Amino acid sequence: MEGEENIKKAGFVVILGRPNVGKSTLLNRLVGSKLAIVTPKPQTTRDAIQGVLTRSEGQIVFVDSPGIHEPSLELGRRMMSEVRRATSGCHLVLLVVDANKLAQIGDYTVIDMVKELKTKVFLVLNKVDLLKSKEQLLPQIEQYQQRYEFDEYIPLSAQLGQNAEELIRTIFRYLPESPAYYPDDYITDQPERFLASEMIREQIILETQQEVPHSTAVMIDGWEETEKLLRMAATIYTERDSQKAILIGKKGAKMKAIGIKARKQLEDRFGKQVYLELFVKVQPRWRDQAGFIKSLDFRSISSGDIDDDDAPDAPLDFGGDE
Repeated sequence: MEGEENIKKAGFVVILGRPNVGKSTLLNRLVGSKLAIVTPKPQTTRDAIQGVLTRSEGQIVFVDSPGIHEPSLELGRRMMSEVRRATSGCHLVLLVVDANKLAQIGDYTVIDMVKELKTKVFLVLNKVDLLKSKEQLLPQIEQYQQRYEFDEYIPLSAQLGQNAEELIRTIFRYLPESPAYYPDDYITDQPERFLASEMIREQIILETQQEVPHSTAVMIDGWEETEKLLRMAATIYTERDSQKAILIGKKGAKMKAIGIKARKQLEDRFGKQVYLELFVKVQPRWRDQAGFIKSLDFRSISSGDIDDDDAPDAPLDFGGDE
């Protein structure tokens, strides 16, 4: 008979919270790999994505979800649909809040949502490294307790990794006995093309201001890979000509900066030289077009080379050394 130390546990753990509380940073920290893009802009995450942590104790399938908000466009409604999809059948919820702020109406909305799930819920108080004193946590916790009795209260810093290991150990205590859902070397459900498009979008968000970041989408049009080289073509969609002009910048300077930084990140991620071509197209009101938004879903992305007949004109090439 196997000893208790050989019993494996496994389960799905959903990361929920309002925009910009650090959910994606937490996912990357817990899995130990950059799977979700991270920017200071709210609503950066648009899709529910998996990050898998496999250890001797078992396997945790983390699901990072878009920030919970009141949607006004089709894109926002799809993001909230992603949240509902992520929570379906989960074993545990991590409700992430900003430890530097008292609970607001939006936080109570999220709490009301998790009440309906009838599953175990941890309150994860993130960004504790920014607190002047840990005593500031007490009124936060008391305020949340008055609204809902969470199963665990865990303060941490996803950015610095403080208390992340304690969170992982606590999660394993709550998960059911189960064989692993995925092979030991599996870390995410994201296809490489989608991961690449997100890395490009991350640089767009970091390099641009005002309304441009949320009005852009990235599609990978071409993907040719050898042992040492990855050739990639991507189209950046935006809603207005004025936004396209901002993205390109004077004499292409802004787009060049985006391309250079994206290419370096891609090379770090894929471990080979990347030849990157970027195109910019205007797709009016794409955020309110269900068909276009569906085409962005990484679950519908298929492999294959770029069709020259469908390729946009005037590429911006960032493949060589600068």
